[in-house]
Amino acid sequence: MNAQRFGWEQLLPVQQWILENTLKVTPAEEDERPVKRTQDAKWAVNLAAARQFHAREGHLRVPRKHAEHLASADTLSGRQNATDEPVVVKLGTWLDNVRKRAGKLPEQRRAELDELGMRWS
Repeated sequence: MNAQRFGWEQLLPVQQWILENTLKVTPAEEDERPVKRTQDAKWAVNLAAARQFHAREGHLRVPRKHAEHLASADTLSGRQNATDEPVVVKLGTWLDNVRKRAGKLPEQRRAELDELGMRWS
């Protein structure tokens, strides 16, 4: 039902009517909708996971299937939220993907990973 509640605007009027009148489903309120993160915010969370792994392990040779557990994405991005929940970052997968796109990375992002001893090949 959440898909219908969050995508209410995309439903036909008859679909909205059926949901409201037969199933008692209403559109999601603004405060219920998930926060869409910008690419910069996603990068910051992934980089924080890389930094956490590096601080603990002393290297950035992360197994492909490794997932890093962070306290909260909102805390990392400087936002405080009543629903701060732990975040799991698929760090190994992310680093592999970053390596494959190294040529397209902005210089600053590449430098941030270089500081952690990123191996690019």
